[in-house]
Amino acid sequence: MNAVREVKQVINGLAASDGDGVQLTRLIGTPYLDMLDPFLMLDAFSSDQAQDYIGGFPDHPHRGFETVTYMLAGKMRHRDNLGNEGVIAKGDVQWMSAGKGVIHSEMPEQEDGLLAGFQLWVNLPASAKMSAPKYQEIKSNDIAIEALAGGGQIKVIAGETQQGTKGVIQNDFVSPTYWDVSLTENEVLTQGVDKNHNAFIYVVDGSLAIGKQQTRVNQGQLAVLTAAQAIEVTSLQASRFLVIAGKPLNEPVARGGPFVMNTREEINQAFHDYQAGQF
Repeated sequence: MNAVREVKQVINGLAASDGDGVQLTRLIGTPYLDMLDPFLMLDAFSSDQAQDYIGGFPDHPHRGFETVTYMLAGKMRHRDNLGNEGVIAKGDVQWMSAGKGVIHSEMPEQEDGLLAGFQLWVNLPASAKMSAPKYQEIKSNDIAIEALAGGGQIKVIAGETQQGTKGVIQNDFVSPTYWDVSLTENEVLTQGVDKNHNAFIYVVDGSLAIGKQQTRVNQGQLAVLTAAQAIEVTSLQASRFLVIAGKPLNEPVARGGPFVMNTREEINQAFHDYQAGQF
């Protein structure tokens, strides 16, 4: 196996509120980690208290990037101004490309009181920022799971494992890897990852030792990884974590709230178009 990635930075995240008062932890998109090209933002949300999330995310616009919602518990109902509607539940994923513009809402639906999951923002290249909006909404049962020799498993949402298990998400812009991995205690995961891609690991449960340096990363922490051709992770206890990687776009990034473009002029145009009812 080629050289493995080490931990470059550990992020604890910041408590934040978004939408109509939804309580969450922001891990990418903070003063500690502004972005990790092509990833613009990562939010983790988890609560069994309805007041923390029941307000949801009422109608709001997006342009110029993609939102990836992955549910660990509960349900989220999606509607937009183009007539699309659906519900994603535990284990489901929605990969939405806002493209030239969409106005949508994401509203929680109670299920045993618990809501948990992630939203990841993935940048689009300049050539695709004004493309037509589209969705990839995949049910949990349609996502491949690879059993590991040590008793763990990889749920392959995007990308491909060394054993050839392929994800269901298609994205030719950043060729993403998005794995939900569960390991038994003291199990070792070694997998190849494109050496040119930026990558991180987020620990959902348990604790991990990452790389040859065995850097410890605990529940709720995000580890930004160095560049190399493989990852090596040892579970210090039964653990669950996300492995996410993607090809950097290496383009200028201009942000304006719900819009991500390449220049300030394009951001101003996005606000103008939205206010003119052109989304």
